[in-house]
Amino acid sequence: MRIKNYAAFLFVLILGFTSCKKDDDPTGPTVVEKDRAEQQIVDNDSLLGYFATHYYNASTFANPGNYKMSDLIISELPKDDQGNYLPLPDPDNNKLLSDPGVLEIKTTTYLEVEYQYYILRITPGGGKNPNFSDNVKINYSGNLMNEDIFDSTANPTVLDLVNVIPGWREAIPEFKTSVGLPTIGPDGKEQYDNYGFGVMFLPSGLAYYSSPPFGIPVYSNLIFRFQLFQTGPNDHDGDGIWSHMEDLNGNENLYDDDTDGDSVPNFLDANDDNDTLTTRNELKFNTYTVDTNQGEQEPVLAQNEFEISRTVSSGIITIRTAVLLDSNNDGTPDYLDKNIAIQG
Repeated sequence: MRIKNYAAFLFVLILGFTSCKKDDDPTGPTVVEKDRAEQQIVDNDSLLGYFATHYYNASTFANPGNYKMSDLIISELPKDDQGNYLPLPDPDNNKLLSDPGVLEIKTTTYLEVEYQYYILRITPGGGKNPNFSDNVKINYSGNLMNEDIFDSTANPTVLDLVNVIPGWREAIPEFKTSVGLPTIGPDGKEQYDNYGFGVMFLPSGLAYYSSPPFGIPVYSNLIFRFQLFQTGPNDHDGDGIWSHMEDLNGNENLYDDDTDGDSVPNFLDANDDNDTLTTRNELKFNTYTVDTNQGEQEPVLAQNEFEISRTVSSGIITIRTAVLLDSNNDGTPDYLDKNIAIQG
């Protein structure tokens, strides 16, 4: 699956660049990367041209349902003998992607460049939105703008959103997961209800840009159909802090948050402030037991407290939480304060 391990590769690549001298390989070719802001203008024009000449079978999705990816058909407008585009066929059932209200226009900043990407929302899903660093269980199919498919899944697969192309971390959290637990269908496969289903249209700057895998040209805009089934938060370093909480500057890039300056980002660092205690040992953990058979209600968590796990058995809910301690009340949690090393 080509979208996997992109971020990890990028991190290793950056470390490699910072550790190599310019004359390490004086005979090697010099690759001049295009300016990202200029390339975004080109990519966006290309996407807008695609939307103006492609349509989808909108009436198929007039009613809510658990649709298959194969139900969605995106087609190019027909052409006359001179190659000119003809009007939209069957406009009662089809819509141009460029028609008002069909696509959602999204804006994000990545590597100091403002990008536009686009979403076709078939069904929003009825569950919950993933965090940008979660694991997600998903089906997807990726194609180029010439419709060539370069990657797809045959069955639902689990992906870590940290390790995929940046556009996924933007688009997937816009959708919700399925409702309830999956059931097993007659074919023995898992079946999900009311899941998020859509298409993302990504400029190359939110995809592979100048370093794509084999089979994808450089500076390619990418199109992904996807079904979002389930999600779960990640704690990549096992320090008790969910990875999405370690995005201290809120830019959804976990690799540039490094409190102790040791070149290991916080979400991979078990001791974020490099004091005498690990991060986990600077937290306080609580366990709550809620007997719903007796009408008990779940606890209201403190502002600095968050849930890390729950189990349900015979109407009894067991909830484990973590509390971010701030022993000197300076507004900085102990696990990020190198001047505090008090066991939680």
